[in-house]
Amino acid sequence: MNARVVETLARLVYITGKLLEAATWSQRFSDVAADQTARQKFAASCIKFIQDYGFDGVDLDWEYPVSGGLEHNVHRSQDRGNYVSLLEEIRKQLNDAGQKVGKTYLLTVATGAGADKIADMDLKNMARHLDWINIMSYDFHGGWDAKTGHNAPLYANKDDQSADTAPSFIKSKYNCDKAVQGYIAAGVPPEKLVMGLALYGRGRQGVKNENNGLFQDASAQLPQGTWENGVYDYDDLKKKYMPTYTKYFDDQSKVPYLYNPSTGIWISYDDPQSFGFKNTYILDHKLRGAMFWEFSSDRGSELIDLTHQQLNKGVVPTTAKPSGASSTPKTSKSTKPWGISSTPKTSKSTKPWGTSSTPKASKSTKPTVSTDPSTPTAKIKSSTTASSGGQAAPWKVGVSYAVGNQVSYEGKVYKCIQPNTALDSWMPTAVPALWQVVN
Repeated sequence: MNARVVETLARLVYITGKLLEAATWSQRFSDVAADQTARQKFAASCIKFIQDYGFDGVDLDWEYPVSGGLEHNVHRSQDRGNYVSLLEEIRKQLNDAGQKVGKTYLLTVATGAGADKIADMDLKNMARHLDWINIMSYDFHGGWDAKTGHNAPLYANKDDQSADTAPSFIKSKYNCDKAVQGYIAAGVPPEKLVMGLALYGRGRQGVKNENNGLFQDASAQLPQGTWENGVYDYDDLKKKYMPTYTKYFDDQSKVPYLYNPSTGIWISYDDPQSFGFKNTYILDHKLRGAMFWEFSSDRGSELIDLTHQQLNKGVVPTTAKPSGASSTPKTSKSTKPWGISSTPKTSKSTKPWGTSSTPKASKSTKPTVSTDPSTPTAKIKSSTTASSGGQAAPWKVGVSYAVGNQVSYEGKVYKCIQPNTALDSWMPTAVPALWQVVN
């Protein structure tokens, strides 16, 4: 690894909240976790790296302990217990290193969302050593399936034709809600759970024009995507597909999809409306917050800013002591992601927003995004504050609305139910998580 490149990238990330992600997907994690000496060496190398380059902790991306993943992945039935031992060793060395420099280091993991993946982990004991768990609640369906299906459904759809047998229970449990509830049932406190949000979509081709393409047979050959076949950045979808494709919304699963019967291409993705439902879910269930895969897919920051506004509700992130940390070292400049607060059980705490990068404690201004004249964008304009009295004023981009403010839009009056600063595509008809019809 090029040290200069790492140092440069670290400086490009917000100065506080950088996590070193140890990510081989799965290939050799099993070998390392199975041997005490290897665990100690691995932990020591992580400590040296984060201290050399100013990171604030370690995130492990061991996605397939025990089973699954690519053919060359190494698995053991003992991976469940060995994973806990690996985390215990890393936590111990992080705490020891932190005591010496007066800093509290973070330890997190990125983990699978399927019922079969949950069963392969000792989540209750893993959580004892972790600050939070990033659930990768996306990729539930894709090009590996025979039929079209949602990439990241919030809930199951009763019409889904997927198999519903052990250990996966795809039809009933391959969705965000069942993933979160599976972790909680396994013994993980809700305040240690971070829901993954997808800033991309997955597409299929050769889809016949029945049920608007949903749950239909699809070609094994994937259509051209943004960077790889069958996968589309949210920005790319807005520019190239939304203008000509028909948008549908699955009210059972609370996610949208696009379909063009003339091309036979069907695309599952997330938008402000589905993010609104997911962010509301995070708040209602008092989860730690949200993370994204991945930031560059939303270069206009539309979905990222929406999540920030809905989950933070104007609250500035605070600091907290990670799990298992010594009470001796004081927290240094470590600003935590959205939701890392000293009182995680309150629904108004701010929320984490990513696996490995963290915003500064205050985000008082928003970037201005260049616009493509032919495409709807998330351009953020200068903000003004809405008046709370008088008749309902027309909804307007750039105005900051508080809970209870009323606006008029397309002949109807709407009441703000979550504070927000209006973006181009956040009109009341499009984002019900922000607005409620009055009359």
